[in-house]
Amino acid sequence: MDHDHHHHNDHTHHHGNSHGHHHDVAPDRLGIAFLLNFCFTIIELIGGWLTQSTAIMADAVHDLGDSLALGSAWLLQRLGKRSKATPTFTYGLKRASLFSALLNAIILIIASIWVLSEAIHRLQNPIMPVTEGMFALALLGISVNGYAAYKLHGGESLNEKVMNWHLLEDVLGWVAVLIVSVVLYFFDWPILDPLLSIAFTLFILINVVRMLWATGRLFFQATPNRKLLHDIQTALLALPQTQGLHHLHLWSLDGEHHVLTAHVVVGNDLSIDDYQVVKTQLHAALAQFRLAHTTIEIELDNENCRDDGHHQDTRHPGVNS
Repeated sequence: MDHDHHHHNDHTHHHGNSHGHHHDVAPDRLGIAFLLNFCFTIIELIGGWLTQSTAIMADAVHDLGDSLALGSAWLLQRLGKRSKATPTFTYGLKRASLFSALLNAIILIIASIWVLSEAIHRLQNPIMPVTEGMFALALLGISVNGYAAYKLHGGESLNEKVMNWHLLEDVLGWVAVLIVSVVLYFFDWPILDPLLSIAFTLFILINVVRMLWATGRLFFQATPNRKLLHDIQTALLALPQTQGLHHLHLWSLDGEHHVLTAHVVVGNDLSIDDYQVVKTQLHAALAQFRLAHTTIEIELDNENCRDDGHHQDTRHPGVNS
């Protein structure tokens, strides 16, 4: 029997909306953070040039990358949330925010490599920066990035988590610049400036690569959470009518909205009344997982699977393979 579990879909959509209701303000939070970062990036670029500090320029380039990332995330997330399903894009454009996160990570990696090369070159000929200017910009940087991170705090979308992490890194970076500016004020150690920019850039580069890996996995439809997949499989196999389970696929549209498809095998003597009971049981078993889209096909035990005759069948614990 081919069964699109529409009734269950209605229920899970309802839960998904209630679960993510506070995400409706996400574009506004991203917009405010973008404007703050973009304006401050201009100040940083000018300040880094005037103070001749590679550490400040490193922060400026990363803030520029964050500004581009925040701006694209802002636009794409608004587009993704407002778009409806169409005959061309049957899931809507929810994956736009995932694409944005992937693109932003690539931009930051490129920027990090450029800053790293500049800082390594400066090691050979360190220049004493203007320490007073470094100190003032560091205080401003801590304030601006700290406020932007605060505005994104509590967001659960992938974009908000990525951006919040970048902003928190910038706060830590400016704290380091503040400390180095104080040290340079009292000691003639100009090499500390490029060393700081190298350390800071490597730290961000490692974390962005990790974030790129996590985002890339979702982009290529990897299981968003292996424990979630195991729990869903266990819940479906625990149903009294379930004799087997195969073609179980779980992937995510954007890191938040998950899609599940599965073939559930039931006994050959299933009546129409039993069939309705199975649908209700499936509905109840999957409701707790708050899935955005589910498609469940119910098959009789002696029925050939039309998708693939050589599937791996996960059997109910009490049923012989």
